[in-house]
Amino acid sequence: MDDRFAPQPIAPWYTAAAACALLFMVVGCALLLLDLSASRASMALDQRAVHDARPLWIVVANAVAMLAGALGALLLVMRRKLAEPVLFGSLVAVILWLAGLLLTPDLRDLLSTNDIAVALSVTLVTWTIFWFARHSRQRGWLR
Repeated sequence: MDDRFAPQPIAPWYTAAAACALLFMVVGCALLLLDLSASRASMALDQRAVHDARPLWIVVANAVAMLAGALGALLLVMRRKLAEPVLFGSLVAVILWLAGLLLTPDLRDLLSTNDIAVALSVTLVTWTIFWFARHSRQRGWLR
């Protein structure tokens, strides 16, 4: 019999990992608020071009990803099973956001290599946080 997914005592590092996930998502929410409240007049020309090239659905996907991610990470800190589906929704929204960045020709042509690397890193970290929630549920750490 496979005991990998049998309920186990909560790992001592769980709280630190959940807090790091929450911190990552809260920083993402803060960056989203800065982006949404930025004045076009105060932006550099290249930033303004990227800002103007983004379709509304990409901005909405980013907002959903960050807000759902913050809620899911908070649920992880509180050790609630609802964290897993909420973080899955965040992951789906991040993937849509990334696809929008890479598949919208007007926007993709304006992005630097660093912008693309950051987008891929955010996607990878979001996937890791979802995996952590799934792992935690499978181990019986979430109520």
